[in-house]
Amino acid sequence: MKNTYEQLMNKEAKLAVIGLGYVGLPIALEFAKKVKVIGFDISQERVDMMTNGVDPSGELDASNFAGCDIHFTTSKELLKEANFFIVAVPTPIDEHKLPDLKPLLGATTTIGKVLKKGDYVVFESTVYPGCTEEDCIPLLEELSGLKFIDDFKVGYSPERINPGDKEHTLAKTIKVVSGCDAESLDIIAKTYELVVQAGVFKASSIKVAEAAKIIENTQRDVNIAFMNELSIIFNRMGINTYEVLEAAGTKWNFMRFSPGLVGGHCIGVDPYYLTHKAQALDYHAQVINSGRYVNDTMGFYVAKQTVKRIISYGKDISKATVLVMGATFKENVEDIRNSKVADVVNELKSYSVHVDVADPKASSEHLKHEYGFGLVDKIGAGYDAIILAVNHAEYMNLDENYFKSISAEPGLLVDIKGIYRGKIKDMNYWSL
Repeated sequence: MKNTYEQLMNKEAKLAVIGLGYVGLPIALEFAKKVKVIGFDISQERVDMMTNGVDPSGELDASNFAGCDIHFTTSKELLKEANFFIVAVPTPIDEHKLPDLKPLLGATTTIGKVLKKGDYVVFESTVYPGCTEEDCIPLLEELSGLKFIDDFKVGYSPERINPGDKEHTLAKTIKVVSGCDAESLDIIAKTYELVVQAGVFKASSIKVAEAAKIIENTQRDVNIAFMNELSIIFNRMGINTYEVLEAAGTKWNFMRFSPGLVGGHCIGVDPYYLTHKAQALDYHAQVINSGRYVNDTMGFYVAKQTVKRIISYGKDISKATVLVMGATFKENVEDIRNSKVADVVNELKSYSVHVDVADPKASSEHLKHEYGFGLVDKIGAGYDAIILAVNHAEYMNLDENYFKSISAEPGLLVDIKGIYRGKIKDMNYWSL
């Protein structure tokens, strides 16, 4: 009897990807070049776009859809045809910064109702260690009436998609895989090896794979928090953080991180999953929580520093106008989820500052829905301060004359990531 991997290869079985966002769609399309794929999403609008070769997230172009054996659908009934399920739905936090498992448990419920004997389910969504076995598998058993391991297998393979990154793609990044037993680990590894040229790393257990993912982003978060704290200290000393990092970086083992706004759906979210689990185990994660506090408050810090400088020029802050360039959570993407630029804008507005926001990538409609402000149709002039918040490619090659042309006297450029350091001579300049 053929195993699931052999059935997929012979196109006698289908693979389903649940959730077709930044993570799920690239995975679905890569697999669709090798096996039959069902791409499932709850949004009919998104499904219609993908059926027409359009990526709703703006990451992939039409060529990525070419030659793919994939059927996009919102039909749960069609999922009955699948034998290998990959779950790639978001795992956000709620307003209390606690894990919001509703999308994950919703996807698990959908699969549980169509699960058959011999099926495989692999979770890719970032979770705290233990979530797959403690929250998802019991739900699959309850809804399907099947017995875990005896009737169906489960694995965990954390996503490593980096939005906007054309170099570290799915195929070129080693994939961590895990299974519930030796057989499932072998089948899951072979299946992912179909699309991951860089190869796979077999984790010893599902919990280890979950933990490996959660610390990838937590490590970055803590290190960036350290840089942000240094920037606050160095600002009080009157020295530039980037100049300090440049000097320190000449040592061979110096770790290269830089200060900035930490948002998005990974680094700004994942540490809360780990601290939540730690709390459940009666441990207060001091370093991780401290790092989160520093990074969560940087937007307010940038706004306050901007306001202080405008006031120091003798201007009435309630009549000041500020241009914020960039609103997405990182450069060269459309994604505005958990963007800390919103903190900058809202803090400025709390001082009665008039704020214009521009962004060549973001949707004004989405920003209004998410944060209550939209984008200006056209950048104006006479701004008391310009905050370069996101390093989109469109903003990387401007010059001081451009900034001066849209500034009031004396002009202030707040360059969060320091890309114009050393290039601004006549205007006032500040960076983290």
